[in-house]
Amino acid sequence: MKTLMKKGIIAGVAIAAVVASASVPSLAQAPSPEDRAKTAVDTRQSVFKLLGWNMGPLGGMLRNQVPFDAATAKTAGENMSALGKMIPALFEMDTREFDVKTEALDGIWGAKGDFDKKAMALVTAADNLVKVADSGNEGAVKGAMAQVGKACGSCHDDFRMDQ
Repeated sequence: MKTLMKKGIIAGVAIAAVVASASVPSLAQAPSPEDRAKTAVDTRQSVFKLLGWNMGPLGGMLRNQVPFDAATAKTAGENMSALGKMIPALFEMDTREFDVKTEALDGIWGAKGDFDKKAMALVTAADNLVKVADSGNEGAVKGAMAQVGKACGSCHDDFRMDQ
């Protein structure tokens, strides 16, 4: 499962790079504000897809749908910590005025400090998961996984459109 996760991360990063580069005009001209907004949204969505991909095995373990594996949990935590650290910068550009499809709520830019704190809460929870996963204690690791899920959900509650 760990090898599968690593291959998935590599594939996800490659997909994100292709998506981002496809939406950027040639280097001969500066990108328009609309192009920059589309690139910002595409990049954000790629990072959130990778976060969701890493959350999948954790949720499966929490629901006892897949066998518990502390190493997989640790890898997911490491990946989510790295990705979570990107979130505040990904929302530096306010894309509300552009015609781009996004699930980001306007409140992100009205309460950017709170939004950034919630992103860092995800990083803290993911870092804790990494530390706890080394113990191999299933109960403790599952508790740390639940905290990662709670951190994700907290941000969704306030800053993401309902699907």
